[in-house]
Amino acid sequence: MRITIIGSGNVATHLAAAFKNAGHRIVEVYSRDMRNAALLAYHVGAEAIDDLSKINPETDVFIISVKDDAITSIVHEFAKYKRLTVHTSGAVSLSDLSSITPNAGVFYPLQTLSKNKEVDFLTVPLCIEGANEEITYQLEQLAQTISNRVYRVNSDQRKILHLAAVFACNFPNYLYSVAQQLLAKHDMNFEMLRPLILETAQKVQSNLPAEVQTGPAARKDETTMDAHLQMLADDDALKTLYTLLSQGIIKNANVKHTP
Repeated sequence: MRITIIGSGNVATHLAAAFKNAGHRIVEVYSRDMRNAALLAYHVGAEAIDDLSKINPETDVFIISVKDDAITSIVHEFAKYKRLTVHTSGAVSLSDLSSITPNAGVFYPLQTLSKNKEVDFLTVPLCIEGANEEITYQLEQLAQTISNRVYRVNSDQRKILHLAAVFACNFPNYLYSVAQQLLAKHDMNFEMLRPLILETAQKVQSNLPAEVQTGPAARKDETTMDAHLQMLADDDALKTLYTLLSQGIIKNANVKHTP
């Protein structure tokens, strides 16, 4: 399939590489920064452009991987070509595209991606949605060329999935940063926590999170929790965060959980 990539960030970079490795042809890579477009285009054998008015319409699909607030303006640029046009956002509804063009879809990779970190794309869940059954099937077939985990997910479901991903990925990563800063203040290295973080992540691969919850809040160990709060006496924000998370763990222990 002929594919045009709009964007040159983390998601665009990994998708372009996955498509190329699967035997698809990347026609063009667009970025407002020509250097970024050229770098990605070089790696996937495509032409680099920085002017949407000069886009090559001879493609099978435009894949838009830019900031959410820029998606609809770009779709307006492409509607006249009557080509399949999809975005990769977890938070933007399909209707934002289908109200502009009937040739609309969503191609959302559920993974945290960084340019300098390789990912086995075959293991990345791809959430697809089309404006009609024909488009949905077409996107499903395309997705299956680069991933073994393809799901039909509508816009409402995808927004919940995106929210859940923030709790599962972005928030824990912030907490890792908090832990690293606490250690650094006392001349200790974050390296000491890496095995703990890895073991926690591995447990939830085969268990529900609530089933493997540990720590003072899970044990309702008020003495230890009070001691921790004393250690955070000079930081009201972290005290509040610690209290809210602990209360959440205690409450969660009393809830019946289903897969």
